[in-house]
Amino acid sequence: MVGKYVGMADSYLSVVKNAACVLVPGGFGDRGVNGMILAAKYARENKVPYLGICLGMQISVIEVARNVLSLERANSSEFDDQTPNPVVIFMPEDSKTHMGSTMRLGSRRTLLQSRDCLTAKLYHSSDYVDERHRHRYEVNPDMVSILEKFGLKFVGKDETGNRMEILELTDHPFYVGTQFHPEFKSRPGRPSPLFLGFILASIGQLESYLQNPQNGSL
Repeated sequence: MVGKYVGMADSYLSVVKNAACVLVPGGFGDRGVNGMILAAKYARENKVPYLGICLGMQISVIEVARNVLSLERANSSEFDDQTPNPVVIFMPEDSKTHMGSTMRLGSRRTLLQSRDCLTAKLYHSSDYVDERHRHRYEVNPDMVSILEKFGLKFVGKDETGNRMEILELTDHPFYVGTQFHPEFKSRPGRPSPLFLGFILASIGQLESYLQNPQNGSL
């Protein structure tokens, strides 16, 4: 798990290169972000299973924008309010001035855009998922079309279609980002489908599970 507690960005890679999978969790502020971006890049390029949660999803978008789209200064407006390429922006629920009401909180519905996506398969071909949120910043909807041209697919969106909730990377065994927090509903005896898929991918068992999911039915 790539967190915010290492001062040198290269230290992240020394750990990630020995990992079977990479998880970048949620968080606030820019501490450790450059190391997280390096970890996401390594997972993408080396096809290491990757799960990005909240900030972790945003990190994957920043990484692809910088290293695939060649937008070198792409960033979140949370970290750089002068970035010329704000791929992640402040998307409050209500007021921009009253911080207590700007955070998107609680269980919200995410509409899956296709039953063929990996997330839909893990959720047993559901058309939607209800998961809990805790964030203020989200993927800039104006950047979605160009990001999708380069392989990121936003397979889950909110009911307005403006908030990107789930991304997947094509041609990768498991590269998933979620704006919501699957850990909030996950339990030891009933893990989140995304955590289950993530672990299965890390041990090379994901494909066999998807072909016969009742063996690990939730």
